[in-house]
Amino acid sequence: MAVQNAMTADFLRSAYGGESMAHMRYLIWADVADKEKMPNIGRLFRAIAYAEYAHADNHFRELKEQKGDFTVPAGAIFGIGNTVENLQGGIDGELHEIEQMYPVYLETARFQNEKGAERAFHYALEAEKVHATLFKAAQDVARQGKDMDINDVHVCNVCGHTTTDGLPDQCPICGAKKEAYKIFAA
Repeated sequence: MAVQNAMTADFLRSAYGGESMAHMRYLIWADVADKEKMPNIGRLFRAIAYAEYAHADNHFRELKEQKGDFTVPAGAIFGIGNTVENLQGGIDGELHEIEQMYPVYLETARFQNEKGAERAFHYALEAEKVHATLFKAAQDVARQGKDMDINDVHVCNVCGHTTTDGLPDQCPICGAKKEAYKIFAA
């Protein structure tokens, strides 16, 4: 069903823009981590970039009936620093989405009975909580001048859930089977 409410549509476009920028920003920061000889943190950035792509894809698909040109306001972290600084940018961006953006977008979608948008916002909100935790763990190690000690990173294609703790049989956020996960191999 098409999005019926202009406010929810605006929020979907804004979230799409923000997630798209996060996707690109994390890919750029992954290259910085690689240059600083932190390839596992680079891989984590790439995996979470893929999760942000999944969020953007969900938001974009909910807008399938909304055709035309739109100005899309979206907040974003800008700048390239060292890996510790870039991880802080990731943490700050994720916390903004967790504490400010997605709770408002989600409640608006619920209030306006926009089930598809509600699902997309819920998936993103829950995945962003995991991303903030992973970035914080990476930053704690990077502050010591070391790389993270992780194996494969798994990302759910459906909701963006990301884990370094092995491939789950079922996604804890959306319920997708393990076959829905993309693997970023060590």
